[in-house]
Amino acid sequence: MTTVPTVTLNNGVEIPQLGFGVFQVPDAETTAAVTEALKAGYRSIDTAAIYGNEAGVGKALAAAELAREDVFVTTKLWNADQGYDATLKAFDASLEALGLSYVDLYLIHWPTPARDLYRDSWKAIERLVADGKVRAAGVSNFQPAHLRRLIDGASIVPAVNQIELHPGLQQAALRALHSELGIATEAWSPLAQGAVLGDEAIVSIARRHGKSPAQVVLRWHLQLGNVVIPKSVTPERIRQNLDVFDFTLSDDEMAAVAALDRDLRTGPDPDAFN
Repeated sequence: MTTVPTVTLNNGVEIPQLGFGVFQVPDAETTAAVTEALKAGYRSIDTAAIYGNEAGVGKALAAAELAREDVFVTTKLWNADQGYDATLKAFDASLEALGLSYVDLYLIHWPTPARDLYRDSWKAIERLVADGKVRAAGVSNFQPAHLRRLIDGASIVPAVNQIELHPGLQQAALRALHSELGIATEAWSPLAQGAVLGDEAIVSIARRHGKSPAQVVLRWHLQLGNVVIPKSVTPERIRQNLDVFDFTLSDDEMAAVAALDRDLRTGPDPDAFN
């Protein structure tokens, strides 16, 4: 079984560098997909309240016969539930759906800047950390201005910012800020929903290593230091996405992938999504 390296977050908690995402997986299919992922060797599962599949994740975890501390579980606060009291209530609902007594990482899903509630939500999450219900607190889709405003007056610096990140959208300035502030970069849509897998640079690197284009892109993420959460419901693809620790991209190959940056967003713009 593959042993996945970990990244140590700014509060000392360790997160597996490669995890399993369940975005857009129907709840009825989630249990089977997560069960397959856990069997393959994944030890980090990423869900969210808005995905509607926390219960499916919980069923897979309950049936897995793994110690709770051996699986890193992330979920997220949805936009409609932001605000201090609403965050505490939403968190309790997520915990109940998952069937857990705590989560390893809890994220504010989007900043929704026009609503301006993320600082109140963060205060609630700081309380959840203090109460031992959340091991690490973070955000998702936060831009530099949102991060700086959140941190001003906060008692906890986010451990993670989970952002859209792939060869077509590399977010260099945001990653540099993360590095400055001690925030881990986690990539959602790490394969750009397949949009970069036909790029000639990636295809030729894959051919050279006897790997798939997806495996090359995941390897690129890992060598950059990103935490990454590919999603699949196909057992073979689930296993393939984990099989990325037996080869290394050269400096030239890393540079060839870096040259593919082209502001290619597959999801909403965090400055405008409310």
